[in-house]
Amino acid sequence: MTLHRITQSLATTVTVAATLTLAGCGGGSDVLGNPATISNPEMVGGQYLSFAYFQKCINPIFLAQLPVQLGGTTSTNTCAGSGCHDTHTGTGGALRVFPAAQPLDLSNPANTPAVVRASDMYKNFYSAQAAVVIGSTTQSRLLSKPLLRGVLHGGGLIFLSEDDPNARLIKYWISRPVPLGQDELSTANYSMFTPPDPTTGTCNTQ
Repeated sequence: MTLHRITQSLATTVTVAATLTLAGCGGGSDVLGNPATISNPEMVGGQYLSFAYFQKCINPIFLAQLPVQLGGTTSTNTCAGSGCHDTHTGTGGALRVFPAAQPLDLSNPANTPAVVRASDMYKNFYSAQAAVVIGSTTQSRLLSKPLLRGVLHGGGLIFLSEDDPNARLIKYWISRPVPLGQDELSTANYSMFTPPDPTTGTCNTQ
């Protein structure tokens, strides 16, 4: 076999191996492309945070006009704003928010777990929980970043302290996971509301 053929053979082998490797990482038939859609698979193992508390008490924080201290100036913006964490136009890292996500009535039998998990509100929940170390408020970036607590945040300082009303809501959510063996849609954590009803209750913070 000539040197030219050996070189061609090696190049073919490397190309095939690289293609198989990329395909194995989820590249599909277009190994250099991203998947057309991103799915949110059901969480498996470990503990969960409460979806009911998230959609009533945490998601509204992402939509609220909040004071932002950045570069010595103070302005207002929303976490879900364009250029921040908007799922389509945001540049704010892994946290992604659908600003138009609608709350679901969890008492409605039509809102089965499958329906809830296919909703935009659940996608917001899933993304937010990914920025959390469940049970640890000090290690959770969802809280540490807006506090500028040991981590950079391109969006600036949002909460002056953990006593900020919104920071207290996030702390409460992170520190009260659903009991082991129950999923994120469990009613076990309805005690996080007063009265213990996510429809009529107010959001507890202690």
